[in-house]
Amino acid sequence: MNALNIILHFYPDDTPLRRLLLLHSTQVRDKALTILGNPELKELDIDLQLVNDGALLHDIGIVRCKAPGILCEGEADYLLHGTIGAEMLRQYGQEHGLDMEPYARICERHTGTGLTADDIIRQQLPLPHRDFCPETAEEKLVCLADKFYSKSSPEKEKTMEKVRKSVAKFGPESLDRFEALCKMFMVD
Repeated sequence: MNALNIILHFYPDDTPLRRLLLLHSTQVRDKALTILGNPELKELDIDLQLVNDGALLHDIGIVRCKAPGILCEGEADYLLHGTIGAEMLRQYGQEHGLDMEPYARICERHTGTGLTADDIIRQQLPLPHRDFCPETAEEKLVCLADKFYSKSSPEKEKTMEKVRKSVAKFGPESLDRFEALCKMFMVD
């Protein structure tokens, strides 16, 4: 499996959106791999290839979403980019005889610090009423690394203070999940 080839499959033209996706995804991948550079995390037994490719593919669904501020000219609500990306990867896997489920799960579980069915119902979000929280170490790591970069301000990494403030806007449960991810991966 080649993550770049999959991106090019869905983004065949060299557009500003494809360049933004590649920049952001590379930033998230590099952050995740930097976090894993901590020798104390070796006991987690993380699949580096899954992290590498999953980080590159985590936002593939933005092409079908509407978010003009970040060059997305699709029709779907931007909040659906994770579930849309997951379905895109599952379909690609069926067509090409590849098991894309681990990558699809990263797509649908990286939004915010993960979303619970209660979050979705309480906030009346346009998502199926089920949990979309990261479960595996690889899903959790990509979710965490993603919080440090924004497609609307791609030029620099967010500080921990800015990440915490951003995450806290979605309630104390979201901040608690973020802090748990930081603790798991020894990020402070």
